[in-house]
Amino acid sequence: MINESTVSKLNELRLTAMAESYRNQLLDSSFKDLSFEERFGLIIDTEWSRRKNNKLNKLIRKSEFSFNDACIENIEYHADRKLDKALITKLSTCNYIQEKHNIVILGASGAGKTYISCAFGIAACRNFYTTKYIRLPELLNELAIASTHYFYKYNMK
Repeated sequence: MINESTVSKLNELRLTAMAESYRNQLLDSSFKDLSFEERFGLIIDTEWSRRKNNKLNKLIRKSEFSFNDACIENIEYHADRKLDKALITKLSTCNYIQEKHNIVILGASGAGKTYISCAFGIAACRNFYTTKYIRLPELLNELAIASTHYFYKYNMK
């Protein structure tokens, strides 16, 4: 009875992962050997992981990437593409964001610019930066509209 009340309260507090983890611990006898601190730590870790994953998924979804599954690790470094693997690896750490620098990606049509830009954007999301995928013509259009409506500074954020 107390257990269901506890689960209900956790759900009411929107701690659903904690409630789920607690319920799983009650049903699994292997958890009985653990101390209170260990069990509680596992419950907290479950909630924390769920929230971090939800935040990451929300950042990626709101960024509107063309390739939601783009990943730095999946970039193909063929000789004809002339990609600098060391530079891409360095940029994937997102230090350029902290240093307030930008990345400009140039290349022929079909070279993979969109995929690479999405991979960098997703790497930024994994570091919990808010990103926005936008093509240059659309960006210039948004900035032109923003400058006429005094929203330029807001849009530049």
